[in-house]
Amino acid sequence: MGNDFLTLAHARYSCRKIRNDVPVEPEKLDAIAEAALAAPTGCNFQPWRLWVITDPIALEKTRSATGFKFGGSAMLVLGVRPDEAWTRKYDDWNIADIDGGIVGAHILLAVESLGLATTWIGKFHQDQLKEAFPQMEGCRLVAMFPIGYAAEDAVPAAHHAESRTEAELVERI
Repeated sequence: MGNDFLTLAHARYSCRKIRNDVPVEPEKLDAIAEAALAAPTGCNFQPWRLWVITDPIALEKTRSATGFKFGGSAMLVLGVRPDEAWTRKYDDWNIADIDGGIVGAHILLAVESLGLATTWIGKFHQDQLKEAFPQMEGCRLVAMFPIGYAAEDAVPAAHHAESRTEAELVERI
């Protein structure tokens, strides 16, 4: 694994103070969407949808669906469609949420690689978003990502750099 990837993986953190006053360049939002498209999914079924929101009125509607006020001049909403996902035949395990997690990880790392900031918001009112944006109907919404430039005083959470040891988490068989 390249040193560049490990540097990126260690540098990324959940930024909870994102500037609203500097717009994210459209080409950076395009690059994030491209990274999402590159995410591998079960049988390459790609059972996900991504909404890139930059309109101020639409942004306010997304922000009102969660109690978090992290800022950002753009918002991504990620949804999965279990009806389009691969399902393991012998136990009917549908992997739509796994596919969504893979896409979300690509988004998080792409944002960091572009010098932007974000966090994964998992606590929001799905029904409120679907009411505001009917095109989201049919998806299980799994994440919101506020996107923008980190505020000057943004810092990782206090326990960000702490980790359990490899001996506790990795077993070599």
